[in-house]
Amino acid sequence: RFQACVYFASVFQAMSCGIHYLASVFMAVTPNFVCGFPGNVSSVLFHNSSASSIEDIWTLWTSTENYIVVQLENGEIWELDQCSRSKREVSLDLAYDYEGNKSVFPCSDGFLYDDTKWKSTVVTQWDLVCDQEWLAKLIQPTFMLGVLIGAVIFGDIADRLGRQRVIWFTSAGQFVFGIAVAFTFNYYSFMIVRFLLAMVSSGYLVVAFVYVTEFVGIKARTWASMHVHAFFAMGVMVVALVGFLVRTWWVYQIFLSIATLPFVLCCWMLPETPFWLLSEERYEDAQKVIDTMARWNKVSTPCKVSELCSVQQDDLASGRTGDNDTSSTKKHNILDLFCNWQIARRTITVWLIWFTGSLGYYVFSLSSVSLGGNEYLNLFLIGAVELPCYIIACVAMDKLGRRNTLIPFLILSALICVLIMFIPQDFNILIILANMAGKFSIGVAFGLIYLYTAELYPTIVRSLAVGSGSMMCRVGSVVAPFCVYLRSVWIFMPLLLVGIMALLSGILTIMLPETLGKPLTNTLVEATEMGRNKKSCPEKVPPAHSGAALEKIEMFGQERVSTDK
Repeated sequence: RFQACVYFASVFQAMSCGIHYLASVFMAVTPNFVCGFPGNVSSVLFHNSSASSIEDIWTLWTSTENYIVVQLENGEIWELDQCSRSKREVSLDLAYDYEGNKSVFPCSDGFLYDDTKWKSTVVTQWDLVCDQEWLAKLIQPTFMLGVLIGAVIFGDIADRLGRQRVIWFTSAGQFVFGIAVAFTFNYYSFMIVRFLLAMVSSGYLVVAFVYVTEFVGIKARTWASMHVHAFFAMGVMVVALVGFLVRTWWVYQIFLSIATLPFVLCCWMLPETPFWLLSEERYEDAQKVIDTMARWNKVSTPCKVSELCSVQQDDLASGRTGDNDTSSTKKHNILDLFCNWQIARRTITVWLIWFTGSLGYYVFSLSSVSLGGNEYLNLFLIGAVELPCYIIACVAMDKLGRRNTLIPFLILSALICVLIMFIPQDFNILIILANMAGKFSIGVAFGLIYLYTAELYPTIVRSLAVGSGSMMCRVGSVVAPFCVYLRSVWIFMPLLLVGIMALLSGILTIMLPETLGKPLTNTLVEATEMGRNKKSCPEKVPPAHSGAALEKIEMFGQERVSTDK
């Protein structure tokens, strides 16, 4: 009961991370626009259609290569393009086609935007079009850069100051910076505050994974860690819903930021994890948390920290006398992930999978609003399809194995990318379904790689391997927005790149060893042998020195409850 309450309270805030990661898909929309004109308009002409105002013309606008002809009250006739305007020298009659002399002027009177879908976006707020368009395209990559830096900084702070304090700070930071974004006064202040928002959002997500893992028992750990992603996906669905209901960007941002306000108000009640308290030798505080867990779970004889410490000391003593291997005391660095050909090949493959998973995840998500049809429904479905994908991943990885699940889903995502290229653009529903299938398959691979990486490497470099893989994941998320912008070069360019990467990753994964049912390795020699002898029966591996003490903490709160019942 205690673990369930802590888990759902913690992962509820993960929705806020999903919200802020994808908020820009509607906040930074560039609507149809043309140059402004000096004066009051009397009539408007677009091909064979005439109107009294430009607002009536937007429904006919089909291409950025079009232009609008307007006649002002003073008789002047102007041709309005997106990034320039031309004044006709001869203005006898209003006609769309004109072969006479024209004087070209810059858009010094601003721009006119189509506000039928969005009343206001950051693009229309600060005219981020034409020669300022590159500033709009930096919004999402800069946010993802903040995600990368925040993951590194707050992951380290959580190890030093504790998980609880970081969760408090990052939760409050998401709310404060989220609201502050709505009240920024120019583009540069907007980017700075969004960068800080990205850092705290990423920091919360990283620490939340560690926090729930340290509270949830061994049997439920895989499902619990995988479904943190599911709550992130629910945040994406919230973005689609709020975007549909609110069409002014700063009001939209405020609504998104207050979506998880209940957690901010009660997150101070979350306790510190006993694991971290014991690692800091704060035994009395650890005992208080353990006693609270026992009361909630109705355990009649709660475990004592003094007993756990005695077990830990015995393990350490036996480890010192029985193990002559000094590799555990050696300081390891990134080069150890390339110590021999087997491990180096494994590292390159794992890094590629991390990068491809993140790249594909965000390419499918960010591109969903450009598929045609209802962009809000598209994004909602792209988020919703993740919910069953993590269930399938959990079942498949335990039944078929990690590698045997990863390979087909990576190759399937590559095939889907190719399939989408051959679907006629008029078949909107089929295109959306194919993109959902692509997001589903890449989502399975993306969720599975966390656990698979931890199992592929020995204890002495396991954290380093997962951390470096996560870094490649962040690099993929930074590259993804630029990949989506390649649609302007060729509409299928993003899918082609994701498909190539997914196919390459799937082929290289064939050379990775299967880890299902095998014990975790402790040394690089054991990890290398696992790769060379894939079909051999798993050998008995000595446990980690402090494993007995930590396993007792995990198990007493849940498995002992079932015994008492």
